[in-house]
Amino acid sequence: MADTATQPTQKRPSIILQMAMLAGLTVVALAIGWGAGVYLKGQQAAAPKPATAAAAEPVVASRGPRLVTQDLPPITTNMAAPTETWVRMDLSLLLEAPLAAELSSAIHQDLLAFMRTVKMHQVEGPSGFQHLKADLRERASMRSSGKVSDVLIRTLVYE
Repeated sequence: MADTATQPTQKRPSIILQMAMLAGLTVVALAIGWGAGVYLKGQQAAAPKPATAAAAEPVVASRGPRLVTQDLPPITTNMAAPTETWVRMDLSLLLEAPLAAELSSAIHQDLLAFMRTVKMHQVEGPSGFQHLKADLRERASMRSSGKVSDVLIRTLVYE
């Protein structure tokens, strides 16, 4: 049997010492936070002054060709796999000049037919979305003989 009376008891630090250490660490943390704030505030660039609408207009006009958007009718179709998954897309075409109604309709039908061949696992995640957008852009550009410079996906809903 062990004699518990002969074992020395450990002395704990006093509560006053613990409070002093807590106060000291709090002051150090506040000083570091304040110093970081002052340093970052000095590194921050001055905010640009807003330009007036009249001054900004000539700059935009001198940058090159002005692009316009042309909305396509919404695309609602089921996907290739799983077949019970439906997709609805609202798209806009980015062009230099508006397209004829026949060409716009042909692009819409081509993109609709393409969306019927897409499988859900192909469009999952950010990279899948980027690949889908690149495929749509390529198909629209080919159908319009290069008149479409980009396809903007305004809404994309899976159900």
